[in-house]
Amino acid sequence: MDKKDLRIIFMGTPEFAVGTLSELIENNYNIVAVVTQPDKPVGRHQNVLQPSAVKSYALQHDIPVLQPVKMKDPAFVEQLAEYEADIQVVVAFRMLPEVVWSMPRYGTFNVHAALLPQYRGAAPINWAIINGETETGVTTFFLDKNIDTGRIILQKRFPIPEDADVEYVYDGLMNLGAEIAVETLDLVIANNGDIPSTDQTELETDATTLHSAPKIFKETRRINWNLPAKNVYDFIRGLSPYPVAWTNLNFDDKNPTTLKVYNTKKTHESSEGNIPGTILTAKNSLYIACQDEWLEITELQQAGRKRMTSTDFLNGNKDIELGIVE
Repeated sequence: MDKKDLRIIFMGTPEFAVGTLSELIENNYNIVAVVTQPDKPVGRHQNVLQPSAVKSYALQHDIPVLQPVKMKDPAFVEQLAEYEADIQVVVAFRMLPEVVWSMPRYGTFNVHAALLPQYRGAAPINWAIINGETETGVTTFFLDKNIDTGRIILQKRFPIPEDADVEYVYDGLMNLGAEIAVETLDLVIANNGDIPSTDQTELETDATTLHSAPKIFKETRRINWNLPAKNVYDFIRGLSPYPVAWTNLNFDDKNPTTLKVYNTKKTHESSEGNIPGTILTAKNSLYIACQDEWLEITELQQAGRKRMTSTDFLNGNKDIELGIVE
């Protein structure tokens, strides 16, 4: 089998998926169509439709684009079948019904931004950093009836530096995901579709603790200052620069101000005797007490203001000397 003989349908939506789609096109794989989310209403009046990053890229390369509202829609399923794909590649897309993922003769594989069976779910990059992991990676696996549980094809590992945020890991895994997708398709070609794979349960032991990666909501992002400083530090970088951790600042005893926190520094200075959430300003720097140590806030954003350094924030809020965040 040759690249041109393998008919591929690609499914994905955000920029993360474009990294893989771009790599496949540049390596001359036969992408017969792309499936992505419907255009999203944006703007003040929600009257402007914005295409997904994957759609924009596909149209630039004259690839047909399908945008079903419902994946089980009979008209969409019929249209999909007309492309007679041999395999489907999924990156950062939604859950597929069996009628879709079982359609190609070689099945459908997903590029997941974690080392399965760890971090199954919608936000694997965020949760790996939040949990203080020093390593993550990407996995290709066959889709089945459950979420992120299918047989593993390949994995590649990626180190997480102690000061890395989501953007750093996102970029690294986007590139690594593109590489592993190419290697997986090469396996398909070399083995005429009979791809070796491993059941995820074989990677688990009695001592294995499985971490999940559920979708992140606003309340998920609220900082808990009662935790040790290391946990708070990891939590903040695990949500930076998006969707961003937040806290409420009560410095006027009336209306709390929401602060988004982008970056912090560990001080290794004990906060003993201070209530977690206590604010301290010193030498134009902003510190907040955690369970065990002070954490320096270096970059933040006040509601209605632009993102700024803590120094600029304090220059504009000279009445903040001692207060509480919660």
